[in-house]
Formats: sequence, structure tokens, C-alpha cells
Amino acid sequence: MESYLEERFGGVQAKNSSEEALRRWRRLCSVVKNPKRRFRFTANLEKRGEAEAIKHANHEKLRVAVLVSKAALQFIQGLSLRSEYVVPEEVKAAGFQICADELGSIVEGHDSKKLIIHGGVDGIAEKLSTSKTDGLSTDEDSIKRRQDIYGVNKFTESEVRSFWVFVWEALQDTTLIILAVCAFVSLVVGIAMEGWPKGAHDGLGIVASILLVVFVTAASDYRQSLQFKDLDKEKKKIQVQVTRNGFRQRLSIYDLLPGDVVHLAIGDQVPADGLFISGFSLLINESSLTGESEPVAVNADNPFLLSGTKVQDGSCKMLVTTVGMRTQWGKLMATLSEGGDDETPLQVKLNGVATIIGQIGLFFAVITFIVLSQGLFSKKYHEGLLLSWSGDEALELLEHFAIAVTIVVVAVPEGLPLAVTLSLAFAMKKMMNDKALVRHLAACETMGSATTICSDKTGTLTTNHMAVVKACICGNIKEVNGPQNASKLCSELPEIVVKTLLESIFNNTGGEVVFNQDGKYQILGTPTETALLEFALALGGDFKSKRDETKIVKVEPFNSTKKRMSVILELPGGGRRAHCKGASEIVLAACDKFIDDTGSVHPLDKTTADKLNGIIDSFAGEALRTLCLAYREMEEGFSILDHIPSQGYTCIGVVGIKDPVRPGVRESVATCQAAGIMVRMVTGDNINTAKAIARECGILTEEGIAIEGPEFREKSLDELLKLVPKIQVAKESADIIILDDNFSTIVTVAKWGRSVYINIQKFVQFQLTVNVVALLVNFSSACFTGNAPLTAVQLLWVNMIMDTLGALALATEPPNNDLMKREPVGRTGKFITNVMWRNILGMSFYQFFVMWYLQTQGKNFFGLERSDTDVALNTIIFNSFVFCQVFNEISSREMEKINVLKGMTRNYVFMAVLTSTVIFQFIMVQFLGEFANTTPLNLHQWLASVLLGLVGMPIAAVVKLIPVGSS
Repeated sequence: MESYLEERFGGVQAKNSSEEALRRWRRLCSVVKNPKRRFRFTANLEKRGEAEAIKHANHEKLRVAVLVSKAALQFIQGLSLRSEYVVPEEVKAAGFQICADELGSIVEGHDSKKLIIHGGVDGIAEKLSTSKTDGLSTDEDSIKRRQDIYGVNKFTESEVRSFWVFVWEALQDTTLIILAVCAFVSLVVGIAMEGWPKGAHDGLGIVASILLVVFVTAASDYRQSLQFKDLDKEKKKIQVQVTRNGFRQRLSIYDLLPGDVVHLAIGDQVPADGLFISGFSLLINESSLTGESEPVAVNADNPFLLSGTKVQDGSCKMLVTTVGMRTQWGKLMATLSEGGDDETPLQVKLNGVATIIGQIGLFFAVITFIVLSQGLFSKKYHEGLLLSWSGDEALELLEHFAIAVTIVVVAVPEGLPLAVTLSLAFAMKKMMNDKALVRHLAACETMGSATTICSDKTGTLTTNHMAVVKACICGNIKEVNGPQNASKLCSELPEIVVKTLLESIFNNTGGEVVFNQDGKYQILGTPTETALLEFALALGGDFKSKRDETKIVKVEPFNSTKKRMSVILELPGGGRRAHCKGASEIVLAACDKFIDDTGSVHPLDKTTADKLNGIIDSFAGEALRTLCLAYREMEEGFSILDHIPSQGYTCIGVVGIKDPVRPGVRESVATCQAAGIMVRMVTGDNINTAKAIARECGILTEEGIAIEGPEFREKSLDELLKLVPKIQVAKESADIIILDDNFSTIVTVAKWGRSVYINIQKFVQFQLTVNVVALLVNFSSACFTGNAPLTAVQLLWVNMIMDTLGALALATEPPNNDLMKREPVGRTGKFITNVMWRNILGMSFYQFFVMWYLQTQGKNFFGLERSDTDVALNTIIFNSFVFCQVFNEISSREMEKINVLKGMTRNYVFMAVLTSTVIFQFIMVQFLGEFANTTPLNLHQWLASVLLGLVGMPIAAVVKLIPVGSS
């Protein structure tokens, strides 16, 4: 089966599958009882097509807008401009001078002409009653008026569908519709033959069973939908840096309003449409909105920023102009959300399993109907009465047809693909509580098969609270851990050196020192920037006054390629100076001079360079991140349009920053390694620093290799194949966000991922066992005795036990620590393993033997001698069959272990499902006889039924002792 599934359904990837592959596997799913339910959580390819069309239209619109804008500017330059725009009265009354539609047309249309007419960015800020420096006033009345005029930054979401919508969808099951028709016919014929209420019992029994199946199914599906809604809300909780009331603060993107001043840096998503106020080297990736991969430079000449795009390089301050559904991103998001996520590989595979079993079930159903009905047709044929049917004969034929249809209901495991979704949604919800945000279902599933985890160093393996602990300035190494040591260092350094050092740290930074409402200072920026700024403040520096002394005229922000950040300052006495900081080996290589302990500048000879490199290596060997700071006086004639020079610098000094390893990381790494998961560390740090921390975490072993990016990229394919298994420090990315940046959380994610995979395997094992037994019992009985012991109503109840309730019980089992003691499955591993087939066949054989024995010897065994005891025997068979499934459900909690009871009572969902199944079975047998085709059983018969089911547990344990290959 596995190779067949791979051949037919193997083209679907974990993400970014081709549309052709997605359409192909759906075409292969030919036996689908309820397409609305089966494909509810799959991608809407038509909506995706609409989203792509929007992107294409956006691209064309922006391309034309830019061309028109450029042409218009050539005509309007030097001409006096007159505005024809009339401010709506309600906008004026609210205290603003521009409406939302006008703002939207300026930014979305890249309309430079309109922007100039309105006075540029300054004019727009004035008309929005905001300040480019202090931002909005947070006065409640002002905020409310702004929201009323310009709207809020929220996108239209698909409404939460009511419970009754899920009921309606569950009713659209083809087999249930056929059974409903059968029930109606049964009611009409039965009442006509035997009157009310006796003649209605069979029909009403089927109706009641259908309604029960529908409502339980709908309740399960509705619960899933609420879980996904909650997850969507969590995924969208994004905060940005905003200046309001003159104070910089973090704010949810949903609270942004036109007039807000937002601070953006590399990696940020632009949260609303807006205009560029100020910034450096800003490159914006607009591919999410337009499909165009080439980044766009945004600056004072092209100040338009669009919601949903990403900052690829540089940083800026942005004035928000348009929010929510007025933006193109809002319209695109509305379409994309309806498009849905890609199907996960496991969902596709289980759709394949469901389809194959459905085809087998349909074959058996047809044969069963033919076998059950052939005696009746043969009798009618011999009597020459084929065209003359009595009511009883019609009802008998209808019952045969209903049984055949119900076999299809039982055989087609419609809940199989949905069990994946249920399990993934449950796992995602639990992982959210464990500080892991899963953005895609497939990522959660993939983690269950992960063989390698690539972890960032900073903040994940380490605490992400950095501090400068050592410094080499003027050639001397000093301990600077703490304010007292820092002030002592300051007193020992020449004044010119301290001044230059503070100028470098306070100006050449992506961070900022701001004061909050309480008058206390707060440092904003990355942990590295924060550590440097804290060091400079401890030296006695004043951020604001130092920044006011000079003017920053050019910035080249830090990125992972250059590994350094540079600025050009305009000095108060005239002239310009460049400051550079970054990876020590790179910045030091750019220096040809250094400052000695008297504050004098000397050429950097080989001896001094070797000494400094030795100090860098010694810092790195102590697991310190090192940064080198340097400056250069700029010659006359340098243009700010030119790149900042990469050579000719004077070394100010080297600082060593400590970022302690998180508690528990070494143990978590060991857990992963024991589970067959290789942990590799990814970092932009100095190679020696990386090695030191990797050893401390237990990642780098004696046989392991640490390699730098440039060297890695130069390797040939053959070299890489030999090298990759040994690499322990390399680069990768993921779809799971660790909210607390703790490596131990990654282990939790891996555990949940494996739990999902194992839970689905347990459910499949349980469901296939029920499928096999139900099919064989009714088919063999039909062939050999001419009747079916399990009626349509009873089979519907069995279907609910194994489908909806079974998925609920087994697909929501929490993970245990034993999961991390086994090897990962890997992408190419079999889903239905030999172990599963052993358990399925073992239990199927036992259950079938019990059912067959009861059919042939049951009357003698229970002393049922009278001819009217058929109903009693069939009730015992039905009861025993259900209890076989109840205890098999418990046995299925572990596929290889004997102890299946461990932790069972702590799984409240599992216990609730088992309890409700037993209670309703008791009610069905004892009190719903006329409707369920059962008769009340005595204590002896109940004990026998339960005991026959219970015996299945030790037999399942014995079956698990049979050795089979794991694949």
C-alpha cells in the first residue's frame, strides 16, 4: 500500500506544492462521501488564483503609477501648484485636513504630484494633526475621532461559522442521504403494513442514528474550527516600535492609526501604508504584494511604503497614512485567508488511504447486497412473482440495501484526513502554551520526522542578555563587568580616546536611549547594541548630547553579509568622520592604524596586528562575542552618494560581550541527540566564539566540524555530501517561531511533532481494525447464513465510535518522554508500518473469531434455544463487537509497549470518549430496542460481552511480542 500511495500521492510537498500536484491528488480521491467535509481544511485553489491575479494587478498598477509619477514630476517642477482637493466637512469637524480616500490614492498610486500638492510628508503630517518627531497624542477622544474618520488597522476575517453550518455540511454526506431515503421508504411501507407506531420503529431507528452521527460529527468539526480561529489570532499578534506622545514604545499593529510614527528595521513587515520620514539604505521587498522579487529603494524621492511588504535592508521612520481594508494588502489578505493552507503530506497520504479503503468497501458492499438479496430474488423468480412484491419483501430488500450502504459508511474512513487536522490543531494549541508558535500545519507535522535541528545561537542557546565584560582599548585588556570597573577604565584612558569611543558607540548604532513617562531611561535595540550602549553609559556618556554634537549624514546598516555597520558624521568644526564596527577580524583587517595608551595614532604594524588578533582569539575562546570599533577621517571631496570606505581605518579597540548559555540547554541538546536528532548551531559570530559556545552546549564534539559560510559555499557537491553529516555549526530556516527563544522549547516542539505522527498512526491502526472486522463479519455472514448480524443502525453507531470519537480519543494523546528515545521516522519512512500491520491483523483475527463463534455457537453457549432468539443473539454479537472496539481503543494507545494504561486517566478527552461510548451503548441495548434492533440483555450476557472485549487486551499484548521488522 505504501508504494502505491507514494506513486499516486507522492507529488505533494510540505509547502509550495504545484497547483497541478494538488489538483491531481484530489482527482484520485474518487470515493468521497462528503467532499465539503473531507476537503474543508485544504487549499481553495480558485481563491489562490484570485490572489495571484491581485498580485499581478498590483504589480502593473505600481509600475504604471511610477512611470506616470515620473512623467508628471518633469512637468510640475518649477510650476506653481494649486490644489483642487476639497476637504469633506466631517473630516474638518474631526480636526483633520485630509480624508482616508485621498491618503490612500497618494500612497497606493505612488502619486508624487498629489503628495507635492499636499505639501509633501510635512504637509501630510500637519493635515493628520500629528508630529514627525513626537507622533500622535494618546488623548482618548482624539484617538476615537481618528478611528472614526480613518478606520482601524484590522483586516476583514471570515466569519466564525455557526454550529448549524457544520450540521448542514455533515448532512451532505452521500451515504447518509441514501440512508435517509431508505429510512423514509421504511417509514412509509412500515406504517402502511403495521400501523403507527410499530411500523415506524425501523425507519425512526435509522433517522435517529443519522441525526446522532451528524450532531456528533458537527460538534467535533465545530470545535476544530474554534481551535483554528484561536491559532489565527495568536499568529497575528505582532508588535512594532512606535513613537507616541514623544515616547518610543511597543504597540500592536492592530492599534496603529494614520498619523502614527513607526520605526522599521531589517526583517520587519510594513504594518500599514505610509510615507518615508527618514532612514538609511532602505530596501523594501514587495514580492508579497506584487510578486516582484527585485527590492525597491525607498527614500525621500520615492517615499511610498506599502502594507505587507518587508524591510530587506536598512531602517527608517514611517508616517502611517492608510490602515486596514483600505490597503491593497488588506484586500489581498482577505482573499488569501479564503485560499487556505496547503495540504500537509500526511493529510494527502491519509486521503489516499481513505480512498483505497473506500474502493474496497464499495466492492464488498455491492457483493454483500447481491449475496443478501440473491435468495429473495431467486425465490421470487422461481415463483414467477418478480414484478409482485409484498410489503414485507420490500422492507427486507430495503434492509439489505441499507446494510450495503452502511458498509460503505463504515468502510470509507472519512475522518482519517480530518484526524490529522484535529491532531495538528490540538498540538498547535498546546505548543502555543509551551511558547512555540506554529505558522503552518505542515511544519508541526515535519517536526515529527525531523532528523536535524538548526538552532540560532543568540537568545536560543544563550540568554540573550548581553553585557560587555572585557575590553582591549589602547592595547590594554581591562575587566569592565559592572559600573565600577567601567568608571575605573574611563579614568585610566586618555580623554580623546574616551571621547572618540563614546562618539563611535552613540552614533554608529541601530539602538537608541529613550526616556519613558517616569523619566527613566530605556535602551532600545538588539541585545548587542544594548550591551554597547550600556557600556557607553557606564563610561559616563550622555546619549542625547553626544548625538547632538554631530550630524549623521550616511548610514550603512549591519547585515549578515558585510558583518559590519558604518556611519558618516558631519563634525561641528567642519569635515567628516566615518565610524565602523562589526566582526573583529573583518574590521581589524580594514585598519591600518591604531591608538596607543597615550592616545596617539600609530601605523598598525604586523606585531601589533598579531597581538590584537591574539586578544580577539583569546576573547572568543572564553565564549565572548567580540566587536572591533574603528574610525577614519574623511578627505575633502567625499560625496554621500559614494559607498563608505572599507579600508584605511584607525582601530579604537575591541570589546568582548558575554551572552551566558541558557540553563538546561546542554540537557536539551543531549535529549535531541539521544532521539537521533542532530543539533547544528547557526551563528554570525566569530568561528572561535561559536566553537566555544557549541562545546559548552554539547553541540560540538571531537568528531564534529565547525565551518564558516564562505568556505561552506565553495565546496563541491561531493565534498558537501561527505562534510554535511559532520557539520555541527551551519544555516537553515523554519516555520515555527519559538516565542521564548529557548532551545528547550525546540525539544518540546520536536516531541509534539512526533506525538502528532504517532497519534495518527494509532488512530489508523484502530480504524483499519474496525474496518476489516466489520466488513468481514457482515460479508461472511451474508455469504454463509444469508443475513447480516449488524444492522444499519448498529453499523452507524460503530462508525461513530471509530471515526469521530476514535479520532477525538487517539489523535489528542499528549506526548511522553519516551518519544524522544526512538529514532526519527524521516520523510521516506513508511506511515503504515509492519508493526501496525501486525497489530491490525492480530486483533482483526481475534475479533473475527469471536464474532464468528458467536454467530455459529452463540445460541448454544447462551442457552438461546427458541426460534425467536435471533434478535437476542444479534444484540450479544453487536454488544461484544462494540466492547471489542472499546478495549482495542485502549490497546491502540501503544503500538509496541505492553503497558497501555500508563497516563490514561490523565487524558481527560480519552476518558470522556470511553465513558460516553459505554454509557450510550448501555442505553442503546437496554432501552432503544425497537429503534436499534436490540433487546435488553441480562447480567450474564453483559458480563460475557464485556469479557470478550477485555480478553482482546492480553491478546493484543501477546501479538506485540511477535517480532517484525520496523519498516
